[in-house]
Amino acid sequence: MKNILSEIKRVLVIRCGALGDLVYATSVIDALRLQYGKNIKIDFVTTPGPAKLFEFDPRVNKIFFLTHKKPPIWLSNEKKAIVKHAKSEPYDLLINLEQNPNFDKLCHKIEAKNKVGSPFTKLILEDKVNHMVDVIKAMFAPVVEKNYLDQSTPKIFSDPQSNIREKFNLKRPYIVLNPSNSHHSKTSINYRAWPQAYWKEFIEKFDQNIDLVIIGAKEEMDYFEPIKPYPQHVNDLVGKTSIAELISVIDGAQAILTTDTGPAHIASALNQKIFVLIGPTPMHLTGPYTHKESHVSVLSANLECSPCYGTDVIKHCKDNICMKEITVQSVLKSLDKIALTKKEH
Repeated sequence: MKNILSEIKRVLVIRCGALGDLVYATSVIDALRLQYGKNIKIDFVTTPGPAKLFEFDPRVNKIFFLTHKKPPIWLSNEKKAIVKHAKSEPYDLLINLEQNPNFDKLCHKIEAKNKVGSPFTKLILEDKVNHMVDVIKAMFAPVVEKNYLDQSTPKIFSDPQSNIREKFNLKRPYIVLNPSNSHHSKTSINYRAWPQAYWKEFIEKFDQNIDLVIIGAKEEMDYFEPIKPYPQHVNDLVGKTSIAELISVIDGAQAILTTDTGPAHIASALNQKIFVLIGPTPMHLTGPYTHKESHVSVLSANLECSPCYGTDVIKHCKDNICMKEITVQSVLKSLDKIALTKKEH
């Protein structure tokens, strides 16, 4: 049952976690603006690193950092600051997009006329198979009409005055390559990774008239050593960009070739052309979100045992064949179809 509210002027949204988690949560912003007007003030509680997603987002009013989730309110200065702010300026609506019970007491303490999400509303999913974005939408669905909910997708903004082309020497059309993922430091099999030897071969065989820009976090640098040395048309930005700059680099590209990880979700929220290498992970649940305006091409070996992430099948997989059987030639062929024109915004 919908409970469309009136006089909603101030909203607090809680979503802490990894970069991709916050990208998913941005779908709430336009939904609220469509339902309650563009003058609505939307504040977020989130973790410090991913919060950089909002650096150039004019839709977000205020950000509260929550570095640690578990400490009780009385031991957390950050939680106390959130409660204090809400007491002095009560919210019209609180939306808790976390399902972790560690947030329940905080949500009960925050002063707001209306509260949805965990633990206040029962999560109702229309289908047994739902992308994480659709799960997020279901959590705030009680206060947004369905037509507005359907129109809302994850969206982020890059720096409109960005100087990244000059700063990072991006003079020619380029494609972003994102070889690493959040499991880069695993000593066992990194199941979401395309073999480093394949990346090296792809780089060597790709059209040298188009620059390749390689991205990655500073802590991932060791992962790239087997792929080096790079040819002349490769621009190595691993560990060199802030999150805001990374967003601009991805936004300015002709396309991105990526594994199933954070930058893939950033690209999706920018409506970038995405070529995503999918093996064990369920694309329909956790991959780049697809909708009528998105440009997502799935590169997969389509093995019968895939997807297997989180199942007993993956525990017995010793060769990661679903990623190894995505051939370099097939990926090159897929990217040959790119229209190298400036992406429309």
